[in-house]
Amino acid sequence: MKKLVVLTGAGISAESGLKTFRGAGGLWEGHNVQDVATPQAFRKDPELVLRFYNERRRQLQTVEPNAGHLGLVALEKHFDVQVITQNVDDLHERAGSSNILHLHGQLRKKRSVYDETLIEDIDGDILLGDLAPDGGQWRPHIVWFGEDVPLLYNAAQLAAQADILLVVGTSLLVYPANTLLNYAPPYAPVYIVDPNRPEGVWGDRVTFIEEPASTGVARVMGLLNVT
Repeated sequence: MKKLVVLTGAGISAESGLKTFRGAGGLWEGHNVQDVATPQAFRKDPELVLRFYNERRRQLQTVEPNAGHLGLVALEKHFDVQVITQNVDDLHERAGSSNILHLHGQLRKKRSVYDETLIEDIDGDILLGDLAPDGGQWRPHIVWFGEDVPLLYNAAQLAAQADILLVVGTSLLVYPANTLLNYAPPYAPVYIVDPNRPEGVWGDRVTFIEEPASTGVARVMGLLNVT
């Protein structure tokens, strides 16, 4: 069975109703990225950062996977599918995808500020003063801007094994996720699904589907002769 590696970004989640930074000029509910999604922001105003992610977690409970997510699940009937997502939501899990690597962390998990490997599931809020067993403040299990991406090596290895690479709902502007295309074997066809064609991506092996994920994934299935 051929290996289909999928890289997903904010666009696929936006169709479910999740707001994104990039969709609103770098703002989310009036907050600048630098104020809520950096280690410096957490040190400066941890309550604001915790409240921001608590609000995002609550919003996540109000949305459902869309046809784009479900289409990726359907592809598992025909391919060995590995999803690499830049998204921190759990919509791929709820849709039923079997193999998911969260490159930038997960909204429904928390970790200690002392030990980044001390991670627990969470459905409610994280409050200032909520402590992990090691005594560290719990923080969102999110890779903030300016932090290392621990799973990048794993993601690059998966991309290097791809027989087919599918990119869905990402501008391919965010480093280091945008480098993953470079790891795909030269023989692997690349399908890019996004209403806005990413800049700086070209080549004979690249097929652009300038549609949202909800219809674009279905279009790719047709091109791959699967239903």
